[in-house]
Amino acid sequence: LTSGKFRSKLMAQKLTQNLRLLQFSIHHYFAGLISVRLLYSSGLGRSSCAACLCTSATRCIQTHGCRKLQTDFSSRNVTTTIREPSFFASSSVGIHRDSELRFRLTQLHRPSSDEEKSFHQKLVGCSSSQQVFKLLCSVEVLSDTMAAACLHRVADLEQDGASLRDPSVLEKDAIRALCFQLERDSERLTEAGLVSALLACTRLFLDPWSTLMVRLVTESQNRLDREQMAVGELCMLGQAMLAMEGPESAMLEQVMGQIQKQEPNEWSLPDLVAVYRLLEVCVGEDGKHGDLLNAMHTHAVTVTSRMDPAAVSGVLSSLVALNQKQAMPLVISLCKQAVRHVPHFSDVELSHVLAALIHFGHSDRYFVDAMQKHVPRMVFTSHPETVTMVTEFFSRRRILSPTVFNAVAESFVYQADSYSTSQVARQIMAFGKLGYLPPNVGQLFRKVETILHTRFSQFQPRMLLNLLHACTLVERFPVNFLSKVFSSYFLQQLQDQDLRIERAVLAQLTQLFMTVKLECPIYEGPQLLPKYRVKSFLTTNRSLETPVDQQLYNSVKSGLVDLLGDRSFFGSQVLTPYCYTLDVEIKLDEEGYVLPASYTDEVYKRIALCIDGQKRFTTNVRQLLGKEVIKQRHLQLLGYEVVQIPFYEFEKYRSMSKVVEYLHQKIFPHTFRLS
Repeated sequence: LTSGKFRSKLMAQKLTQNLRLLQFSIHHYFAGLISVRLLYSSGLGRSSCAACLCTSATRCIQTHGCRKLQTDFSSRNVTTTIREPSFFASSSVGIHRDSELRFRLTQLHRPSSDEEKSFHQKLVGCSSSQQVFKLLCSVEVLSDTMAAACLHRVADLEQDGASLRDPSVLEKDAIRALCFQLERDSERLTEAGLVSALLACTRLFLDPWSTLMVRLVTESQNRLDREQMAVGELCMLGQAMLAMEGPESAMLEQVMGQIQKQEPNEWSLPDLVAVYRLLEVCVGEDGKHGDLLNAMHTHAVTVTSRMDPAAVSGVLSSLVALNQKQAMPLVISLCKQAVRHVPHFSDVELSHVLAALIHFGHSDRYFVDAMQKHVPRMVFTSHPETVTMVTEFFSRRRILSPTVFNAVAESFVYQADSYSTSQVARQIMAFGKLGYLPPNVGQLFRKVETILHTRFSQFQPRMLLNLLHACTLVERFPVNFLSKVFSSYFLQQLQDQDLRIERAVLAQLTQLFMTVKLECPIYEGPQLLPKYRVKSFLTTNRSLETPVDQQLYNSVKSGLVDLLGDRSFFGSQVLTPYCYTLDVEIKLDEEGYVLPASYTDEVYKRIALCIDGQKRFTTNVRQLLGKEVIKQRHLQLLGYEVVQIPFYEFEKYRSMSKVVEYLHQKIFPHTFRLS
């Protein structure tokens, strides 16, 4: 009874206050008093004419001679124009009588969940800021989360790196009115609306010292101190403080402290993804928050089956950013879940998934099958970067899929003019690495040549070299462009800050030069100077040769000793004068007798054994990689008899007698061997 009387008394007091406020607002309405507030990104507020009923600075000057407002968008401003409210309880805001803005930001009578869902669906469908403003003007009541979502959508559409494409969007009446209400009602916003609005403001690059931002941050700090924020709200606040103050932010540290107090297995999926995203920038080289990450990995494995495309992509992207190599069970589980979502990933999401699988060196057979079905349907409609990432995934994983590469080659012919030079080069590099020529090979490389003719100067030097080198791997020789590549000017562009050229780059130049000498006798342009040539193509990083499989080599070596009678009759890991390293070299005299490996005179014939392990082939079909094909082609042109010992043939023979018989048939097919 006591509490009932207290509530009645409190309601009476509030009613009296509201009546007074209503009388006050009506008085100001008829008096024509308008309150105008400008929030400048410089942090300095300026007031326009208080008697002016117009939001246009130009019209204000014409009618009242007011000082002209500055429009320098390098110091961006948010202008919010309002009239004294006539209905305080609903947190309404009045605009000019001739304005089309009729929305009200309310906490008392929030829209229903269905209304909010419908609004968000319409908001996602907006493809321009003007459409967002039109949608905003079509509703009469907004919740704080709906208002923040509008700001986020404008940021999505207008963000261009670290600035806005059109800063003038911040001067639109809808934005100004929305920001004013958020500023005025900051203490009454829900936690979700408050932190979401703050994060949206950082994405719109509002000045941290503007009145709006100061009030939102202050209120966020107050709510944070009460330790009542949910995990998702803490993550949004953390992202906002990262944007404003960087990783050293005290509020961010407080946010992380509260997150660590909670158990990951109690979080929802959106919360889990949000914490992963926040940790991307909070975990330094010192391994801070490592225990939290391990607990999150353990929990994430158990819920991957419930993850939607955005969650799968988001977690994989975070694992890459955090370089969580120890989380391979989670990566494998996410890859399995990704199989279900392949047709439903957005371009950005699919790019993140493919980049993660490349980073962790993982591919799932079912995922590859799903991609082979999906790629032919998406290559003509997806973003060029996504298509390029598809080719990189298949080439890095050494997966030769004619279905995928035929579709990519067809789309390249028709759409390459809209590709960046990097995308052009990276797609052709995939064909070169796998040594694959599609059915439309003529059209494909005519298109490449056309692009090189028209956009040669736009290519980055190393990307251009990668492109030309990839062409030679599939026997397409860019003779018309080699004179520019071997010029002193281009070679200087390849130098790093220490005026040196990486050894891998020099190896590419050397092999390109060797290809010209061996396969393009018509070339008469500049030569590659000796100081730019390497002596061996076998390097530790980005090697132009694949090192021999030691286990396979040892088995072959044992068989060769039995076949030839002694270890001295063949050489191993022989570096030729032509930069290539031979797995095994056998020398013969003019009569066909085997000479000791140490002999240099009377050598009539040289046999190069290529002991080709699994890493020299594509993983799904038995096709040599492009760099192995060009090596064997060059060795034949240099006079070697190339004998290939592929792993899939050699591994069939278990007994030594069978191995020796196999080697004899491969190396000396036209001679008899006496027991």
